[in-house]
Amino acid sequence: MYSEIASNKRRTWLIIGLFGVIIGLLGWFISVYFGRPLFFYVALIGASVYALIQYFAAAKLAVATNGAHEVTKKEEPRLYRTVENLSIATGMPMPKVYVVEDAALNAFATGRDPDHAIVCATRGLLEAMNDNELEAVLAHEMGHVKNYDIRVMMIVFGLVSAIGLIADIITHMFWFGGSSDDDRQPNPVLLIVGIVAAIIAPIVATLVQLAVSRRREYLADSTGALITRYPEGLISALEKIRDYGSATRRPNTATAHMFFANPLKRSSLANLFSTHPPIDDRIARLRKMGSHA
Repeated sequence: MYSEIASNKRRTWLIIGLFGVIIGLLGWFISVYFGRPLFFYVALIGASVYALIQYFAAAKLAVATNGAHEVTKKEEPRLYRTVENLSIATGMPMPKVYVVEDAALNAFATGRDPDHAIVCATRGLLEAMNDNELEAVLAHEMGHVKNYDIRVMMIVFGLVSAIGLIADIITHMFWFGGSSDDDRQPNPVLLIVGIVAAIIAPIVATLVQLAVSRRREYLADSTGALITRYPEGLISALEKIRDYGSATRRPNTATAHMFFANPLKRSSLANLFSTHPPIDDRIARLRKMGSHA
């Protein structure tokens, strides 16, 4: 498990490097096209600042946009004690506990590190799950915290947002701006390449984000099963979620990747660009894991 955490931290820097290359290429291209070298540095610094703001604000954003409220042990003893027991079992600091008053069967964790973590469950999850199933879902969420998955995804999401912002700026400049040399016409080839790059870069960044997010879900499933030593509990919880639904009343694409299961309404397009792997695939992996236990 410690090797997974170390590997996750290494991947974080690799991911940051990849997005840095994309941002740098966009900045370099626009600097060359418009003859403004300063834009390259503005793009790098601006994207970094924007990503940092997203990073530190993500937890509050997740809580606010999903209508979650903090609860105490007295208010939600079953939920609170389950999280507390998992915290003791994993040797992690006790996270803050939240509830979303929503009938969907779902949960999420957020916070940039274990010392600033939040674990949240929907009312539907609390009512539908038995104790083993609830423990399994929350162990999955604690697994995200333990493996620093949340930090990875918060950084990735911030950088994806930054790339999208830069791409929008580039597109605007191409349509409404011109070359720094007013005496010459813009190169049509560079114009086309620039527009294509501005369109493709956010798509590539999003696809990388989706791939990373799906892999983190598989890892959190495995971590949760190892914490509880009972994969069947997580399998049973996933089957209930598959049958009764995980879409929340206030779906938000900005925080969808934080949830235990896809909180967005089902559609073929949504499934194609889902931050979560198919539930049946997750169940199959857990069954395979249980058979080798």
